[in-house]
Amino acid sequence: MMDKTFDPAAVEARVSGAWEAEGAFRAGRPERAGAEPYCIVIPPPNVTGTLHMGHALNNTLQDVLCRFERMRGKDVLWQPGTDHAGIATQMVVERKLAADGEPDRRSLGREAFLERVWAWKAESGGAIVNQLKRLGASCDWSRERFTMDEGLSAAVLKVFVDLHAQGLIYRDKRLVNWDPKFQTAISDLEVQQIETKGNLWHFDYPVVDEGGAETGAVITVATTRPETMLGDTAVAVHPEDERYTALVGKRVRLPLVGRLIPIVADTYSDPEKGTGAVKITPAHDFNDFEVGKRHGCALINVLDPEARILIDGNAAFLADAAPEAETLALHGLDRAEARKRVVALMEERGRLRQIEPNIHAVPHGDRSGVVIEPYLTDQWYVNVKPLAERALQAVRDGQTRFVPDNYEKIFFQWLENIEPWCISRQLWWGHQIPVWYDDEGGIYVALDEAGALEKAEAARGRPVALTRDPDVLDTWFSSGLWPFSTLGWPESTPELARFYPTSTLVTGKDILFFWVARMMMLGLHVTDRVPFATVYLHTLVRDASGAKMSKSKGNVVDPLGLIDQYGADALRFTLAAMAAQGRDIKLAVNRVEGYRNFATKLWNAARFAELNGCRLDPAFRPEAVRQPVNRWALGEAARAVAEVEGALDAYRFNDAATAAYRFVWNIFCDWYLELAKPVLQGEGVEAGLKAETQASVAFLIDQIAKLLHPFMPFLTEELWAIKGADLPGRGLLALAPWPALAGLADAGAEAEVGFVVDLVTEVRSARSETSVPAAAQVPLVIVGASPEVRARIEAWRDTLVRLARLSEIAFADAAPKNAVQLLVRGSVAALPLEGIVDLAAEVARLRKEAAKAEGEIRKIDGKLGNADFIARAPEEIVEENRERREAESERLAKIREALTRLEG
Repeated sequence: MMDKTFDPAAVEARVSGAWEAEGAFRAGRPERAGAEPYCIVIPPPNVTGTLHMGHALNNTLQDVLCRFERMRGKDVLWQPGTDHAGIATQMVVERKLAADGEPDRRSLGREAFLERVWAWKAESGGAIVNQLKRLGASCDWSRERFTMDEGLSAAVLKVFVDLHAQGLIYRDKRLVNWDPKFQTAISDLEVQQIETKGNLWHFDYPVVDEGGAETGAVITVATTRPETMLGDTAVAVHPEDERYTALVGKRVRLPLVGRLIPIVADTYSDPEKGTGAVKITPAHDFNDFEVGKRHGCALINVLDPEARILIDGNAAFLADAAPEAETLALHGLDRAEARKRVVALMEERGRLRQIEPNIHAVPHGDRSGVVIEPYLTDQWYVNVKPLAERALQAVRDGQTRFVPDNYEKIFFQWLENIEPWCISRQLWWGHQIPVWYDDEGGIYVALDEAGALEKAEAARGRPVALTRDPDVLDTWFSSGLWPFSTLGWPESTPELARFYPTSTLVTGKDILFFWVARMMMLGLHVTDRVPFATVYLHTLVRDASGAKMSKSKGNVVDPLGLIDQYGADALRFTLAAMAAQGRDIKLAVNRVEGYRNFATKLWNAARFAELNGCRLDPAFRPEAVRQPVNRWALGEAARAVAEVEGALDAYRFNDAATAAYRFVWNIFCDWYLELAKPVLQGEGVEAGLKAETQASVAFLIDQIAKLLHPFMPFLTEELWAIKGADLPGRGLLALAPWPALAGLADAGAEAEVGFVVDLVTEVRSARSETSVPAAAQVPLVIVGASPEVRARIEAWRDTLVRLARLSEIAFADAAPKNAVQLLVRGSVAALPLEGIVDLAAEVARLRKEAAKAEGEIRKIDGKLGNADFIARAPEEIVEENRERREAESERLAKIREALTRLEG
């Protein structure tokens, strides 16, 4: 006997245990040796992480695909694993040391600190894996990988050494995005541009003659960063700016520093901005760096790694300069304090002409939150241009496709303009760069120290002492190898041969460049094949109002809390049902509650079936069913299976979930069981008819379990086990075949039963729209009925009266006066409502409601048609107005339909 209620917490633990005991998700099961392979690699979550709503969405969609393809008979490998997440993990452990009152990273030293990180990873790093299991992720957990596993680390070293040998990895002194808090380079993609209120300071630089004496003339430059003027090596003006034509080629004396710097003509300077003259600081601005290269300007770094002013011992700064004593005193000041002091010094010397309020974008580190500095350092780079060209061609050739396809254009735009990739990070946690140096500046790249020593000895003709580069590789370098390194590359493993290239990548649109592009480039270069056939990019999960979730806003929804409250199945179905391509998900908790109610509805239906003797019959053959209502339900099931299958093949998860929901709730629970009740519960029903209906109901519950399994695995696995308890060798639903119902559609049954369903639906709608009291029974008149329609009405008379709350059903050649007319599959039905409803008052009410809806739509259209509103209003407010308009339009359509009925 089924429990009275469905208890997700108890069921989820039991079902998970059954899957694990059976090894249900292991790839390469013997019975699937000849099956088509299907592989998805998980976007590896950080070992610092806990399950957030983005993970829940991403892994739900992956699991839907994996369970679906597993049921379709494929040999599925969902490859799991975690990422060492260099900067994020190092940050977490450093914070932990500080909180525990322990020595900091540098006091501990590299070796001791890394021991602490590995200990933390062993203790806490697997938390998210267990949370993914709670979500129901059907990964092959026996194959779990970590980006710093021995095998994956070997792959990283080999790729670095090979790319260096091919001339694609090189060392260069260039500007990088420097995080002064973490004291490391970070990528462009890890920089957030934040609108900040600041100032534009206008400074006068004195023009000098050929001998270096001031002429009395000045050129005024405008800057948002006064502190970097200490590193200026030129002033640029536009070559066509007539204000400065005579000054091009002359020099100015840099105030506070004394350095003589040239005035150069360069199109970078915009005559319309500021004063039209800009200071050029090549070591502290990316645009200035390029200007400096064009004009041969020196690069003078005036900041240390912690973004403090660097003067003492700074040979480049002191060369050809005669700094004032007050300038020398700036050494060691934080950049913010130095800015104030530089402005004050310029004002004291009469060189500050104007301070202009200015709002501009300031780069910040996405993890540290501090202002990022363009900083001149020696770093390791990958020349990704040739790799990018190959990735672009692979997408153009259709080897890899993007879903939705609009992301293809974005992918092209980024790769066509790609810059060298800085892959070195000044961290300790990560893959240490396999480079060694000797005392004479020799560089040796090798898989290990022994190889480097061998190369050094061959180069120098004697044994040489070497020092290893302390830097580690960007986390995305190892993650870029994930699709093949997890399968055993560089070894020729059976898994690599069977599952690479992988089938589908499911990931967030926000890491299209971080991860997807790099996997494409490295995968093609290293293996000569694309890493995946399809990339499905999903959007973000926002809060119920459409705002981005953030801790600072306090609007973060915890998926584990929702699982505790409503069950994993309800959360999964919600996310799948809302995952429309290209549209962010606005997650309201009541939606999750609604799908928990859906699970309850199915459970109650299965229990109703059990109480009414519906048992699985091994001899049941759906194609042999005779009763129209059973044939109709089987045909509807076949249609639902085809719709779900087609939608999942096209990655339309929301359409697949909607089709499954419609069949289970609307067709099976609301209609089929209601229509079957007289047979299941009536007196004197023919035994064969009752047995057929009982077997049909039980069979359909089994098909529903299969249909819903990719979305709601726990509930469906439990129903499968309960309903098949008496069937030997039934096995797990997770390994059962996908429903095969093709050919069960019956046009005759659909015409008969579909007519009954549509007629009751239309009567119910008309009653609701015209405010007929719920308890009132109303007559129904069928107008000009054909013999076929008369026969249907007579066969289903009792059911129609019961479900539509009718007092009687009559036939007539014409519709009665003051009746609401309904058109049902070409037949006319009428509800005489005179005396039951004040028709004139109802028409007046509906017209008033229509006018109100039309006014609301005009008001919203006024906002949405206002370009200023669209530009200034927060994204969630604009989206809310669009949704309100859609809702009002739907309401207006229903009101007009009701008016048409009443006025007709």
